[in-house]
Amino acid sequence: MTELWTLFLSAAFVDNMPLTLFLGLCTFLALSKRPESAIGLGFAMIGVLGVTVPLNWLIYHGVLAPGAWAWAGRPELDLSYLSLIAFIGVIAATVQLLEMLLDRFFPTIHAAFGSFLPLLTVQCAILAGSLFMVDRSYTLAESAVFGVGSGLGFALAVAMLGAVRSRLAYADLPNGLRGLGIAFVLTGLMSLGFASFAQMAVSP
Repeated sequence: MTELWTLFLSAAFVDNMPLTLFLGLCTFLALSKRPESAIGLGFAMIGVLGVTVPLNWLIYHGVLAPGAWAWAGRPELDLSYLSLIAFIGVIAATVQLLEMLLDRFFPTIHAAFGSFLPLLTVQCAILAGSLFMVDRSYTLAESAVFGVGSGLGFALAVAMLGAVRSRLAYADLPNGLRGLGIAFVLTGLMSLGFASFAQMAVSP
């Protein structure tokens, strides 16, 4: 249990997708203008990563991994080269389901996403969650914890950025810093803050 808790904290803070690994910055910057859309994106990332990472673990180890077909007398069969296609297919189906649910029950959040919600299908942070799962040889439980932790870390980061950007919307900023300019500066400063978690993790 301690190992899973450590993995959860590491996924959320040490290996934070947008601020430490710099993944998913497109939607991270685009949907952090307002706190409402930022929080909606955060919940979407938690849901998609929390579902797709363990589901892709089941598909990879049950169908694609070397030796997965040993029960059928084909232990030499290796379909791991299809992993990328399979992972993207699972992510696309999950995002499509999420879009249908938001459109039905949360139309305001769905409208705030606009065209960015379908883009979650090719969001590099979501795909990276499944690729890290394979590369780091996580178990099913570790995959689920890692997916939820990564989503929560993304949600915290985008919610914080959205809150700060909303406060600066009426600030008298220089012309070169308005809009994405100040967003990049804030992202860099937040990244430096999250980098301290990595130092804390390796300190004795």
